[in-house]
Amino acid sequence: MSIVLPLAEPASRHATPSVRDPRSTAREAGKLAKRLRHQVGKAIADFGMIEDGDRVMVCLSGGKDSYTMLDILLQLQKKAPVSFSIVAVNLDQKQPGFPEHVLPDYLRALGVEFHIIEQDTYSVVSRVIPEGKTMCSLCSRLRRGALYTWAADNGITRIALGHHRDDLVATFFLNLFFHAKLSGMPPKLLSDDGRHVVIRPLAYVREDDIAAYAEAKAFPIIPCNLCGSQENLQRKQVGLMMRQWERDSPGRIETIARALGDIRPSQLSDPKLFDFLSLGRHGAGALPDAHAWLAGEPRAVDHGDD
Repeated sequence: MSIVLPLAEPASRHATPSVRDPRSTAREAGKLAKRLRHQVGKAIADFGMIEDGDRVMVCLSGGKDSYTMLDILLQLQKKAPVSFSIVAVNLDQKQPGFPEHVLPDYLRALGVEFHIIEQDTYSVVSRVIPEGKTMCSLCSRLRRGALYTWAADNGITRIALGHHRDDLVATFFLNLFFHAKLSGMPPKLLSDDGRHVVIRPLAYVREDDIAAYAEAKAFPIIPCNLCGSQENLQRKQVGLMMRQWERDSPGRIETIARALGDIRPSQLSDPKLFDFLSLGRHGAGALPDAHAWLAGEPRAVDHGDD
């Protein structure tokens, strides 16, 4: 005789919806905020990003990264060992459909000093770049020029950008894979013209933590519909690779990020960074240059008194 067991009903029919304890959620948000403050504070200290009397221009795009950067810097400003001022600056590039009121309304509610630069870079990029081609390179140059000009005219001593740890790692691989060089996105740099100090306070912060923080704070995110909507970008390819790595080997990106701060020139192959020529030399004579080695000419041999 066969026994037929009753089919189990779907769990969803009887399961009680899980309700998160608001106190637990608040504790998690508090721990995340503390971790971000610690990481940003450490980056500022490690690289000397902000000094007493600095006027810091926080470049605000309307994305999760720049919102988080502004929020954490405002928190640190209250207890920082040095005194510095903050001005939030947004570049309105005149993209169609851009909600111009969102950032001003948000910043006024915070009571933060801010300025909106209005410059129609969208039309320039759309006219110059052929349809289907990526706009990022030209767009970033125009955006950087507008921000640098405003900074020079308004007494800015530090320009803060919202690039995070994952951006720094991704840039390293972009340069490695597509430009054949070991270079990246430094946490602090001097602009090419020597007039501006650029800082990246989120250099130690994971993108996932920023996303969670932005969600908890309910920032009014403004999506980028210009370059952000384009597919097959090299950066997107690298991003996919990094996310796959993190799924397969959690912690790998953090390891790579730490490696970027522990460079061993003698273990690489750049004679401009390490003096390989003098390594292990016995005599004082000059070494033949590359042309002599490549020429293939037989060298003179001294046979003594033969």
